[in-house]
Amino acid sequence: MQIVYIVLPLFLLMYIAYKGFSVILFAPLTALLAVLLINPGWVPVFLSGIFMEKLAGFIKLYFPVFLLGAIFGKLIELSGFAKSIAFVIIKFIGESKSMLVTVLVGALLTYGGVSLFVVVFALYPFASELFKRTNIPKRLIPGTIALGAFTFTMDALPGALQIQNIIPTTFFNTNTWAAPWLGLIGGSFILFVGMVYLEWRRRKAKEAGEGYGIGHINEPAEITFNNLPNAFLAVLPLLLVGIFNKIFTKLIISNWGKSFDFSSIGISGFSPIEIQKVAAIWAVEGALLVGIVAVLILAFKSVTINFNTGINVSIGGAMLATLNTASEYGFGAVISALPGFKAINAGLASAIPDPLINEAVTISTLSGITGSASGGMSIALASMSETYITAAAKFGISPEVLHRVASMASGGMDTLPHNGAVITLLAITGLTHRQSYVDIFAMTLIKTVAVFLIIAVYYFTGIV
Repeated sequence: MQIVYIVLPLFLLMYIAYKGFSVILFAPLTALLAVLLINPGWVPVFLSGIFMEKLAGFIKLYFPVFLLGAIFGKLIELSGFAKSIAFVIIKFIGESKSMLVTVLVGALLTYGGVSLFVVVFALYPFASELFKRTNIPKRLIPGTIALGAFTFTMDALPGALQIQNIIPTTFFNTNTWAAPWLGLIGGSFILFVGMVYLEWRRRKAKEAGEGYGIGHINEPAEITFNNLPNAFLAVLPLLLVGIFNKIFTKLIISNWGKSFDFSSIGISGFSPIEIQKVAAIWAVEGALLVGIVAVLILAFKSVTINFNTGINVSIGGAMLATLNTASEYGFGAVISALPGFKAINAGLASAIPDPLINEAVTISTLSGITGSASGGMSIALASMSETYITAAAKFGISPEVLHRVASMASGGMDTLPHNGAVITLLAITGLTHRQSYVDIFAMTLIKTVAVFLIIAVYYFTGIV
């Protein structure tokens, strides 16, 4: 029964999220339901001592990343830089390659540090315009955006600035550039196979005589490419974010060392900070600040027109995204503290002794159940990271490999129908699960296969 008490709240949360209810409310309720079934007297202590402690800890670590990423993305949109980047890629590749153009614009923005949700809002008008001009069914837009924004630039490519590539740094003492070759191999596989799939879907639709279609909802206004900012200036903030992320990653450790003790500067009452656990987060935050300042300098006039409204929207989005993920993290902490979870862990350890495969399966499963890459990964690593590190050391596996496998596994099965990003993407495009989810699920399968591909590559070649 102990395992049932664990599984029941997991599937209940999955169902609730699928129905569109807020996990901020229902993650603690479902977690405490599991506690209630085991011992009602534990409920208040688990709420205060575990759920709230972990929720607050997550916000303390990651809220600045969510906030700065959302503001940076909004400024890229307000400045007209996103439109300029899209225009250049369209001109270079050609409108006839609408799907590839959409994927590359999304990939560039995501890898450049723009928040995933912001990318969806910014990318949809361009995708719609291109698909209309080339008469490609609108129902294929969500899968195309998903490939560009939710896959290889989110967690596979080294240096990715999304939260899915940042969370493992605090558990494995790595940085966002961990296992670069495995990330490049996995990312290339996802892009190639994803594009092959999308082009196959386009050809099948064309053979059936299906075009963009009529009577759609949420159709964006026609895009005009007039008075665009200089293309180099548009890309420059994205380049600066990537460059300074790398620079700050190296400088932080060399300047602060392994830890910082407040007592050394005469301040008491605060615990020392382990610099290695926060160095990657600081590097990303610093890089995003550089990008924000760059946009403000390069496009001050354009940005200030709707600055207040845009910033308020981005702040609200950042707070919602942070609380959603933090609530799922608190949920995972409660569940992982219960006896049934320990039994599940023991069963997985005996059934799958290999640490990389075990990590990939566990994180993929939990990300799928919670409908959140960051939430599922946080749940798994909060309870299992030390186990993975110990097991990997026995096999001579670098923590960098653990990082890359964890990051990529989190972004695989997370995009099941109840995933918040999937629901948002379909709502923005005015499409339904029935119309477009099959293509998003195809990306989910490709991402999942890619995780096991890089594990195989590592074991056969030893490349990191």
